[in-house]
Amino acid sequence: MTLYLISFEDGAMDVTEEELPAVAETSHAVVQEAKDAGVFVFTGGLDYRKPHALVGTDGMITDGPYPESKELIGGIFVIDVPTWDDALKWAAKVAVACRCAQDVREFFPFRRTDF
Repeated sequence: MTLYLISFEDGAMDVTEEELPAVAETSHAVVQEAKDAGVFVFTGGLDYRKPHALVGTDGMITDGPYPESKELIGGIFVIDVPTWDDALKWAAKVAVACRCAQDVREFFPFRRTDF
């Protein structure tokens, strides 16, 4: 099986406060479906209201945000499926649930071992 990252840009979920509970419910249903199918690895969203920083190779720390950044990831969904087509099918489900387009990328083919 192969790991895939399904993600969307920060701000891509253009939903009202009233719509948010329905989006959360459908998103949680997709996560549960992925768990039931045995393909779920991880999901989460990034909160850009919280502090973040860039740490350079020299140890220098630069506080964010970075206005020159064109794209910031808003949320991620990691799955472990056999094929690219399977990843695209799951991305379609996530897109419908989150009401926004999803970017699909394959991880390098290595496996993490216990550290």
